[in-house]
Amino acid sequence: MEETREEKRADETTVQGEEASQSEPLELNDNAYGYNIHLLTIIGEIEGHQTLGPVTKTTKYEHVLPELAKVEEDRRIEGLMVLLNTVGGDVEAGLAIAEMIASLSVPTVTLLLGGGHSIGVPLSVSGDRSFIVPTATMVVHPIRMNGTVLGVKHNYEYIDKMQDRIISFTCNHSNIQEGDMKKIMFNTTELAKDVGSVLVGEEAVKAGLIDEVGGIREAFCCLYGLINREKNSKI
Repeated sequence: MEETREEKRADETTVQGEEASQSEPLELNDNAYGYNIHLLTIIGEIEGHQTLGPVTKTTKYEHVLPELAKVEEDRRIEGLMVLLNTVGGDVEAGLAIAEMIASLSVPTVTLLLGGGHSIGVPLSVSGDRSFIVPTATMVVHPIRMNGTVLGVKHNYEYIDKMQDRIISFTCNHSNIQEGDMKKIMFNTTELAKDVGSVLVGEEAVKAGLIDEVGGIREAFCCLYGLINREKNSKI
């Protein structure tokens, strides 16, 4: 039977969704030093155990984790550049990716472009050095729960522990103190309908969350420097 317009449109939407959720790993080696750099992009919404809609741009943790394992074990890869523009998403999936990035032995630099909101905050600080472009934003807020949540003590305790994990990871991988992090996260004076703060470019650096303001050139120069230092330490 001839395919209907509706079926064809649905198939095209599914394909577009799959393309939006997947990006091929990219190796960069034609640079001044000839280093083999692995490029990782974290975009859209961090997808966890539930599959999101077909037209939603997502980063799937089941794709990223094996990619990071390859970065660690492939001796040809000498550095990792992480480009971020994310609205946040699944907390546990985001933390899993952040923990893996932080545990890599290869030099790693993160560059925040556009936005690094919610669980994107710990992801943005997970490398050895972090950058943010002047116009990029970070929305720092407490954990939000979707759907029905039973109002029992155990659930609230779980949410508190999850919140503590995010704060602890972020503070351990940046220059912000825990007290300052909580003030920013639980701020009630800035967002009209929510709790939290919006930090733009230099504000994120002044707060201690991000190391430097800079773009792709500065980020790569820093990564080359980290790789050179790593190589010199082995001589």
